[in-house]
Amino acid sequence: FFVESVCDDPSIIETNIMEVKVNSPDYKNMNTDKALQDFLQRIEHYQERYEPLEERLEAGLSYMKIYNTGEKVVVHKHEGHIQSRIVYYLMNIHIVPRTIYLTRHGESEQNLEGRIGGDSNLSHRGQQYAAELSAYIQQQDIPGLRVWTSWLKRTIQTVENVPAPQERWKALNEIDAGICEEMTYEEIQEKYPEDFAARDQAKFTYRYPRGESYEDLVARL
Repeated sequence: FFVESVCDDPSIIETNIMEVKVNSPDYKNMNTDKALQDFLQRIEHYQERYEPLEERLEAGLSYMKIYNTGEKVVVHKHEGHIQSRIVYYLMNIHIVPRTIYLTRHGESEQNLEGRIGGDSNLSHRGQQYAAELSAYIQQQDIPGLRVWTSWLKRTIQTVENVPAPQERWKALNEIDAGICEEMTYEEIQEKYPEDFAARDQAKFTYRYPRGESYEDLVARL
């Protein structure tokens, strides 16, 4: 299985050279602009000798071609689980720097009652938070912004006024508390004292009956 990375975007090439190549031993004590020009000349020499994968000539081979760090991906004749995992991994890594903004959902009605899980609406204060969050995001004027939320109403309502493409991911749902969903911790301690104590002893690995552990949550994310 062959993997070929093709990059003909000058901005990506220059960024890569400036962030990685100019710090190599080859360019120690060299002016940055000279290092940039030198490496661009290297690329020109590589191009003279380089032979790309071509479907016409390599029709029987399994390979993957990645253009401009993921702008386009071509997968040819991949076979089996291992190759599928390689393709999945390479299609989901990002070598170009990007910023990820994280926000908690606004206060929900069940937050007010101290209940875990559930799928309630935002409280009045949660709605205020959603409005202020939307205003803040718009002030930032973030190019190419995309918004991901879970399937839960409180997360969707938190960003419903953010003007950007949005996607809902079940994998982002809060931990499934199983039989303890929508209960307060006091109610859990009273009704399921053994589970309450077990959770205190090992919070990361403890699994709610018919629910999840934080370890399960990490695995699905």
